[in-house]
Amino acid sequence: MESITTKGVVFDVGSLYAYFQTLKESHKPKGLRYRLVDILVMMVIAKICGEDTPSGIADWVKHRGLQFKSWLKLERETMPHHSTYRRICETILDVESLEKIVSTLLSEKRYFGKQVLLSMDGKVLRGTLDDEQKGTYLLAAYMPAVGIVLMEVAIDGKGNEIPGAAQLLSQIDLRNKVVMGDAIHTQRAISIQIVEGGGEYIWIAKGNQPQMEENIQLWFEPDPDPIPGSANLPKDFEFAKKVSKGHGRLEERTITTSSQLNDFLGWPYLEQVFKLERRITTLKTGNIQKHTVYGFTSLSRDEIGPETLLDTIQSYWGIENGLHYRRDVTLKEDRIRMTKGKAGQVMACINNLVLGLLIGKQKFRYLPDARRLFAAQPDRAFDLISRL
Repeated sequence: MESITTKGVVFDVGSLYAYFQTLKESHKPKGLRYRLVDILVMMVIAKICGEDTPSGIADWVKHRGLQFKSWLKLERETMPHHSTYRRICETILDVESLEKIVSTLLSEKRYFGKQVLLSMDGKVLRGTLDDEQKGTYLLAAYMPAVGIVLMEVAIDGKGNEIPGAAQLLSQIDLRNKVVMGDAIHTQRAISIQIVEGGGEYIWIAKGNQPQMEENIQLWFEPDPDPIPGSANLPKDFEFAKKVSKGHGRLEERTITTSSQLNDFLGWPYLEQVFKLERRITTLKTGNIQKHTVYGFTSLSRDEIGPETLLDTIQSYWGIENGLHYRRDVTLKEDRIRMTKGKAGQVMACINNLVLGLLIGKQKFRYLPDARRLFAAQPDRAFDLISRL
């Protein structure tokens, strides 16, 4: 990897430090105390090493002032106040440019494999909600298999996820991606956008597409008694079943697929429909819960069989444990009050970056373990940013 030097700091071309340098400074040159790249490096290293709030980040950096002065070739003896970090997030930093940098850095020159799952899901940053419950709503495209957020966009409230999905997907290379989202994303226009962009889709049909759901459900219902002298059309059903045990529960998942409704349903690029049944038994009480959903996909049987389709749908829920849980619980995203400007979205973007670096690129299984290791060896955190 080629290395270059700017203001005495040696870093690799293509490193996070190099990307940060492309962000435009909106400070007035007069009275400038810290470069934007230096502030971002401080924030990300402190985040990697276990700090989440602006005040915690400021204190952590202050106590390691000599290290940061050496790493970044700083002239000032003092480190930034916590209000500086807040101001950078609220008014100085262009969050859209930062999102593009994070997406490019985490996906550049990487081949993720064929038919890699891309999960779409929205969430509200609870720490941004004001007294009128207005806050920052984000829609993310997350790859559960590698723990990377490819892109995240702000949307104007929960009801705007449909146009938000089109905006999100337009900024992603969809080739070799299989997109899956909430039932609200089951839309014809989005399906066309995905397939014509080189990807595939898997959708659940619920109340937002009631006729589609009803038609698929009727197809999988047992055939009524045939009228004498007539014959029922033989159906091409294929099946797969998986059983898993954990957390005091036994879960049985069964999927049934068919490709005989493709022309009848008239959905763009439709290749298969499916019925997914879940039977969950609480081992301690013996209580049984049953759930059934219906869906469809642009992937043909030659491209994905029922067993792989069952596993792919199960992986979709990885966005809850792999992304939302880590951001909300480990990185304390929902507890931190960042209500001004786009501060909440900036911090969410930095959280995605930290997850991508530690889980996606460094391959740590548990985020807390990774943060404790880097807290003990902060030089490694700086290398992760400057030598990536």
